[in-house]
Amino acid sequence: MTIKVLGMGCANCHRLEENVSRAVAELSLEATIEKVTDFPAILAYGVSSTPALVVDERVVAAGRVPDIRQIRTLLAGVR
Repeated sequence: MTIKVLGMGCANCHRLEENVSRAVAELSLEATIEKVTDFPAILAYGVSSTPALVVDERVVAAGRVPDIRQIRTLLAGVR
């Protein structure tokens, strides 16, 4: 599983990355977590507001920071 956190490095982007890391650990998933800060790359996902969460190249959240429980639910649905 490849998980990408899209954002320019704001506080919410960092919080999303932390929440994703915790959710992945809690679910014992084998996943690669990447930060994408390149603006054109973010736009290529069709995201107009950050932070955004991409799982296996599918945008699953944008413009908000899902809590750890919500991220676990999103990741469990993708597995």
